[in-house]
Amino acid sequence: MTIDLDHHGDTELAPGLVDLAVNVRAGMPPRWLRDELAAVDLARYPDPTAATEAVAARHGRDPSEVLLTAGAAEAFVLIARALRPRQAVVVHPQFTEPEAALRAAGHEVNRCVLAYPFELAPELVPESADLVMLGNPTNPTSVCHRSDVVASLARPGRTLVVDEAFAECVRGEPQSLAHRRDLPGLIVLRSLTKTWGLAGLRAGYVLAPAAIVTALRSAQPLWAVSSPALRAAVLCCQPVAVAEAARWAIELQREREHLLARLSPIDEIRAAPGATASFVLLQAVGHPGLRESLRERGYAVRRGDTFPGLDQTWLRVAVRDRATTDLFVETLKEILK
Repeated sequence: MTIDLDHHGDTELAPGLVDLAVNVRAGMPPRWLRDELAAVDLARYPDPTAATEAVAARHGRDPSEVLLTAGAAEAFVLIARALRPRQAVVVHPQFTEPEAALRAAGHEVNRCVLAYPFELAPELVPESADLVMLGNPTNPTSVCHRSDVVASLARPGRTLVVDEAFAECVRGEPQSLAHRRDLPGLIVLRSLTKTWGLAGLRAGYVLAPAAIVTALRSAQPLWAVSSPALRAAVLCCQPVAVAEAARWAIELQREREHLLARLSPIDEIRAAPGATASFVLLQAVGHPGLRESLRERGYAVRRGDTFPGLDQTWLRVAVRDRATTDLFVETLKEILK
């Protein structure tokens, strides 16, 4: 079956619908960040120096190991353009853009599909793979794989790409590999979109060995990252912002646990275990039309069947405030009656 790899959560949105489809933190960006971005001098060409240094300091890296990108999505395109893998493997279910970028660049892609409960099994990845791509925490499963298990996929002659766009959803980022400089061929991707509500600004970065960063930069258009996005990278990597993100992770955990607790008594709904991100993955067995029914009742959720390894019984639901969650769950229960 052909899967629409270009389908994303924003496609589900329409006027009047409650947004549970897009997993960007609601109510963002904060006022202090808005004010700072509004003061950026747009008459000058972008200079990534300060942002590069700020990101490097945030993760204990050398600036030569940092590349600012127009969101993590651009990084996938740069990887697909700059690298020439003999055997590329994408671990699914996960964000579809890595595979879409590889295919658009003319690469063949092998899928390593994890079965429920979607825990990473390194032995499923072919030893011959010289490019492996996965997310951690993973979109859409919300599973956060153990860092040592992910690290075990690294080896000489292989590029290991770990998408950590949702790493800040977990307080302290205990499973992040962003600080690891000892693993051969490791590329870590980060995004400012999710935590700080900057989807329209397109701000992200790559952490990788200097030689890989140089190769990716050669594939990047001149001035690809705007001055406001570069300024956002500087601000969001400051200790005060990192601390604010850590506080949000605690709040997010409480709201996620509330959502899961409200869903738990509903026999028709199964939640993928181990959720750690700003969304949960749900399966409504025997109710393949649930997404459409929710839409008729005013709720947009992310369909699951455009993720390899899932079918139309799966839905991704963003974690929101308790009032929104309670109304959503009551609506869900009414539909399932």
